[in-house]
Amino acid sequence: MRKHRVVALVGRGQEMYPVTCASAVFGYHGEEIPQHYTFRLCAERPGLLPTTIGADILVGAGLEALAAADTILIASWCHGPRISPELGDAVLAAHTRGARIVAVCSGVFVPASLGLLDGRKAAVHWELTGELARHYPRVRADATVLYVDHGDVATAGASATTVDLCLNQVRREHGAALAMRIGRQLSAAPHREGRQRQFPALPTTGPVPDSLAPLLDWMIANLDRPLTLQDLAARSGLSPRTLNRHFAEQLGTSPGRWLLDRRLASTRALLEETDLPVETIAKRVGLSSAVNLRRRFRDALDTTPAAYRHAFRS
Repeated sequence: MRKHRVVALVGRGQEMYPVTCASAVFGYHGEEIPQHYTFRLCAERPGLLPTTIGADILVGAGLEALAAADTILIASWCHGPRISPELGDAVLAAHTRGARIVAVCSGVFVPASLGLLDGRKAAVHWELTGELARHYPRVRADATVLYVDHGDVATAGASATTVDLCLNQVRREHGAALAMRIGRQLSAAPHREGRQRQFPALPTTGPVPDSLAPLLDWMIANLDRPLTLQDLAARSGLSPRTLNRHFAEQLGTSPGRWLLDRRLASTRALLEETDLPVETIAKRVGLSSAVNLRRRFRDALDTTPAAYRHAFRS
């Protein structure tokens, strides 16, 4: 039986992580695991291409390789939200012929630019939602899920989700048993649902104005305490109104919002790195009770602490 041909479209400044993830799933796994796929690279302008890892890759195939592809992988896209007519024609012709389009992270701009995602849901990295909406408002961008698979077009929000999306394709085409075997060999989770949530980066303090630095350090050191605006104002030697104004001008937020973000960041770190009960975490980060922590956590991330912890342990 003819093997399924996967062709990864790459370019100058290519991010290699999603490409290598896909090649690990679709590549050779030894004599004991059936080989149903072939994997190769192509580029709009083949040759020696620089990458983000400090090494160049030599790509011999051009866009003609897409004419024979069963799956076209666009593993990130480093050329902005628009594509050339030549590339668009090649991808669209392959899709019309029946090829599957798999777009990872910024690779979503390619099928979006061709109208293949108009009126359809697409998994999008949370940092790209604004740009995608500006250029392609008909795409129903979802920054909360890992991946969305429509069959003919599939999208993954982040590069780290490439393995999940590729294993999902193996599962659809050759069954869960093979996907599990490949996942075990890669020491990867054999199945993460596409609807599982992606989470924004932990908030950081960013550049800290000198005038607020001592207070911010003190707030972080005292997260377990029930700090009020009056407490913070007294600590800083300012009136509550003046303190609010300084936070708004220098940090773009309020003291209470900044403090809650730090509490939630600490909560996420403890859920990821420890087995502490939620009640214990709540007291440690100053959210007083498990009930309050769960409410605040759901408001911020639209999930529960238990589900969040499970996502990082699966």
